[in-house]
Amino acid sequence: MPRSRFPLRSLSLAVPLALALTACGGADSGKAENGPAKGQAKETAPAGVAHQHTVLEAEIAANGGETKAGEYRVGYIVEAAEPWFEAKGGKGGKHAGHMMDPELVNRAPAKDETHHIEIIPMEAKTGRIVPDVPIRLEVIDDKGKVVQAQDLNFYYAEFFHYANNFSIPKNGKYTLRATLQRPTFLRHGGSGEKPALSEKTTATFRNVELKSGN
Repeated sequence: MPRSRFPLRSLSLAVPLALALTACGGADSGKAENGPAKGQAKETAPAGVAHQHTVLEAEIAANGGETKAGEYRVGYIVEAAEPWFEAKGGKGGKHAGHMMDPELVNRAPAKDETHHIEIIPMEAKTGRIVPDVPIRLEVIDDKGKVVQAQDLNFYYAEFFHYANNFSIPKNGKYTLRATLQRPTFLRHGGSGEKPALSEKTTATFRNVELKSGN
């Protein structure tokens, strides 16, 4: 999805990112006085990871908003309807009964699709974008009527996010209600510990202006 319309000066809106590489069992917040201990990485993020969060923060500030919901910091971004690649069917392979991977085909926005609405669930205590979250987004008008509700897809772009194209009948202010189910990934941990990100939560954004060309 296109991101080039944001000038470089908007990237200064982001908070500098510090990312410590740790064992998969947990995080260690301690720092060595004279630099990282042997075998420990410096607290710097790879360029692509830092850029992802820089662009994300700029877009939330320019075209969206955020809220706290349970263990999450949840951001939203509203844009014009967008294209994406999706899998279409599968072609027969050399061996009978074998199917090759589906072809990725570009899908243009449908004629009635007006907006691409993104939801970005981040673990509040670490800032990490959370994968494998089933999310359903409802767009609600000022009378409390659900104009459209859709399950969101997970997208690869300059930052990972969940989204779909929506068909909004008229310009106005709407409420966005995102229901985040428990992520489907497995969790490390010992007996008696509370599993992380283990509860369903809802993030609500009110007075969101949706207009043609958002």
